Amino acid sequence: MRRFRPALPELVFLGLAVLGLAGCGVPYTSQAVWGHCRLLMARRSVAKLIASSETDAATRGRLELLSDIRDFASRDLALPENKSFRTYVSLDRPYVLWNVVAAPELSTEPLEWCFPIAGCVSYRGYFSQRRAERFAATLRGRGYDVVAYGVAAYSTLGWFADPASSTFLDWDEAELAELVFHELAHQRLYAAGDTTFNESFASFVAEQGVALWFRATGTEARVSEYARRAGHRERFAGLVAGYRARLQAAYDAPRADDWKRARKRELLADLRAAYGRRTGTWADDPLYDGWFAQELDNAHLAAVASYHDLVPAFRALYRRAASSLEAFYEEAEALSRREPAERSAILTTLAGEEPGGPAAAARGGSAGAGGGAAPAQHLPDLSESR
Repeated sequence: MRRFRPALPELVFLGLAVLGLAGCGVPYTSQAVWGHCRLLMARRSVAKLIASSETDAATRGRLELLSDIRDFASRDLALPENKSFRTYVSLDRPYVLWNVVAAPELSTEPLEWCFPIAGCVSYRGYFSQRRAERFAATLRGRGYDVVAYGVAAYSTLGWFADPASSTFLDWDEAELAELVFHELAHQRLYAAGDTTFNESFASFVAEQGVALWFRATGTEARVSEYARRAGHRERFAGLVAGYRARLQAAYDAPRADDWKRARKRELLADLRAAYGRRTGTWADDPLYDGWFAQELDNAHLAAVASYHDLVPAFRALYRRAASSLEAFYEEAEALSRREPAERSAILTTLAGEEPGGPAAAARGGSAGAGGGAAPAQHLPDLSESR
């Protein structure tokens, strides 16, 4: 079967990007361009794969589910109707790319990197795990806290028809739907220069979208189960956000660096102990065990914060919009056009209105935490394996 070839505008854009980058001598961005180009060249139509007798029954069933979820995203969630996730690529690796996030030893604010065309972001993504780990090691050698983690999908914000891939096709139905809705939400709205705004917006849209998906296609039991797991995620995010705020307060204190380092060790140990004391149904959920088993540092907390800190704020905004997605999108788009400081103040107020919001509010908002017109990444894999 013929592979799906990039459309002419995609080839032109890629060609210009590569020429521009060659002139600037930027090997990092060149690997990003060529890595994405290889994905585009390997795409195959989901519809044709479903219809093909060469496709095994298990893969066909997953692709049919993916297609239904993709249709629902545009029809019921008012997310972009385009060719994204209408094609599929099989990869020989567990993740589509690996992200590197770094923060100073005595700060929870992540570093930013700026590139031609892409702008500034608070992570660096590599299509090679080896390259990601090599860059992470370089940063550690300079004294930074660093985390490198696998990413199953990303969005080019509508510049290209992003394919689905084997890195997530066999995920649980809720996770699969959540990923598709998250990435398409980035195409609906993306605020340059604000990673936490973008990721939290997409995370909320995905959360709301999955709830609506199960109400439309599943049983009440599936709705309840998803709500339960979403509650666990919110508790996890709130726990991490609270300790991140306490760490930053320690770093900002007029004390010697040795005291700050000792306080850092104490608070990170307390965070792990607090997780161990969890109660109720959350205590039986092992999803976050792998994350807490790591040697945590500022970079780990910063990576989680981008995806969760402002979800309570967007939940409050959705409630203010009378639970209308279109009205919610309009309000969020209006917020994205405000100056960063003003946007941060409004979001901090909104976050304080929701359960779990004060932790984010205590951190003082998130505008300016990163972002830019670069590929947006899906939530890091928090478990040891899926």
